[in-house]
Amino acid sequence: MRVTVTINGSAETVDDVWEGESLLYMLRERMGLPGSKNACEQGECGSCTVYLDGIPACACLVAAGQVEGREVRTVEGLAEGPSGEERLDPVQEAFVETGAVQCGFCTPGLIVQAHDLIERNATPSDAEIREALAGNLCRCTGYEKILDAVRLAARRKAARP
Repeated sequence: MRVTVTINGSAETVDDVWEGESLLYMLRERMGLPGSKNACEQGECGSCTVYLDGIPACACLVAAGQVEGREVRTVEGLAEGPSGEERLDPVQEAFVETGAVQCGFCTPGLIVQAHDLIERNATPSDAEIREALAGNLCRCTGYEKILDAVRLAARRKAARP
């Protein structure tokens, strides 16, 4: 089957997609976008979180054929600027600066989810941050550095004119 989809702002056509293929597989293996991680394949860990039509979704639970004519934004698509000159999104920068990136497996999903939270609520409380990230599992960090990263990104966004 052929799937036509907008990925990170670019119209793409993907051929030879099989009916049971997940969006995650299509992104990683067919599109060369390895940012979203394949961890549980059951929508339990959040490592594969992407935006689907502007709403966070676990790419492992979405059939590739379901994205026909829709818009997908991955962690790679959060960077700003033309290809080759991208600047990391403030959430991505904050994760790097605070040491919230450990093994990196959960990081893409956490960044997308944190990005969504800050877009909706520029000054989230700790409780709101924890609730927003509740569907994302990390086995390395103990979450404190992740919370620090989200707080930092939110402060920077709130300070922008």
